[in-house]
Parts: sequence; C-alpha cells; structure tokens
Amino acid sequence: MRLAIDHTTHYVFSGPVSRGMQRLRLKPKTSSGQRVIEWNMHFDGAQAQVEYDDPNFNHVTLISFEPGVQEVTIRCKGLVDTNDESGIIGKHSGFMPMWQFQEPTDLTRAGPRTRALLGGLTQDGNTLAMLHGLSALIRERVEYSTGHTDAATTAEGVLAAAHGVCQDHAHVFIGAARALGIPARYVSGYLMMNDRVEQDAGHAWAEAFVEGLGWVGFDISNGISPDARYVRVATGRDYRDAAPITGIRYGARDESMHVKLAVEQQRVEQ
Repeated sequence: MRLAIDHTTHYVFSGPVSRGMQRLRLKPKTSSGQRVIEWNMHFDGAQAQVEYDDPNFNHVTLISFEPGVQEVTIRCKGLVDTNDESGIIGKHSGFMPMWQFQEPTDLTRAGPRTRALLGGLTQDGNTLAMLHGLSALIRERVEYSTGHTDAATTAEGVLAAAHGVCQDHAHVFIGAARALGIPARYVSGYLMMNDRVEQDAGHAWAEAFVEGLGWVGFDISNGISPDARYVRVATGRDYRDAAPITGIRYGARDESMHVKLAVEQQRVEQ
C-alpha cells in the first residue's frame, strides 16, 4: 500500500519571538513493513540547522526561528510504501540498550492501579497472547475519549481517570509490560483512517519485545497490531522521547497551534 501524507503544524505567537529552537521527529525511516519513497520538509519562519539520529535511531531535524517571527509553519509531505507484517518489527536497532526499555519513567511508572490491572490478566506463559490480552484489558478499563488527560498525565493518572487517548493507552501498556519484566516502548506515527482523510493529529501505539519475534506493535486504542495502514516515525521510552515536536522559545508569552493532517492511499501505477 502506498500512503500519501501531508502534515502541517502552524504556530501563532502572542508577540515577536527573539529566539527559538525546535527538535522535530517528523521524518519516518525505511524499516520493517515500510519504505520511504520521498519525504520533504518545508519551513516558514524558521530554518533547518542540523539533522542527526538520536539514541533511539529516530531521525531528528533541529530548526531555529527567524528573529522577531510571530508565526512559524512546519510542513511535511511524502510517500511511504507499507506492508502488513502483523505488527512485527523484528530485531532491536539504535543505541539504546534493551534494559532501558524495562526501566520505569515518570510517565509510565507502575503503581497500585497498574498492579491491580495486572491482577485481571491471564498469564499462562504465552507472552504474545498475554500482551494481546493486556491490550484488550486496557481498552476495556480506559475508555477512548478526549479532554480528560494531557501530555503530562501518567499511566497511573490515566487509570484513575478511566478515560484517555492513544498516547494514554500506550503509556499504560508500557508501564504494565515493564512491570511484567517485558521491554516496551512508545511509538509515534501516522494511521490511515478508513472513514476519513483529514485528521486532527498523528497516532501513537506501543511495542513490546517478544523473544523469537523481536519488537511487536500493539495499537491499544484500536485493539489490533499495526498493519499496512500504519507508518512508524519515532520510538522511545515514552512520549517525551518520541514527541513529534519539542522546543524552547524566548520573547512571546503565549502561542496557539493548529495541526492539519491528511493520510490517504495513493494509486500505484503498474
């Protein structure tokens, strides 16, 4: 399947920005189940400074704002060919040692609510089946809905709210998997929706390392392993490692952000 992606992020600041920089994890890489055909990034009000691979093997672009700017636009557009690999990514790559994906982070640390969740999980020695069961259990306990959480909400906070979005589902899954001794990580990327092209934001899911298979994806929010509709962009220990855009600025007190995203299948001429 060939997916066409057009992703624009537009910032409007309350006043001139004297200095500003952003770290972008917006460029996917060719990996298991996906091949990047083309990918272009365009900036208004900012300039690219350097590109590099971070410890999680994510492609990072560092941009700086033009002095005095009050609006910045980041547009990514590209084509990615995908295959359905049943969510299996395979062997570990990058510079992060595997033990890092077994350690808790502030966003994924398991507490009493996570341990109570695991009490309802069937553990019969089949790791893959158990992880699918964990995904289903989280989806049952945490209803998908917006407005209850934000980027700083922890896995324990999500379970307390019993509501959340894809990012929250991923954090609960990661924290629970690590509590079971299974390496797990966060994934940010894109998903082609079956019912629409225009979207409000990208997507997030989780991956766990299963002996004999390697990294395997679990989209808790949709109750499936990623298929040919998914494009992986960045991975990390939690959202903070894989966030599409992070940065710092000086001079403007407030900002508003608008995201425009379209993901659709493109016909491939034979």
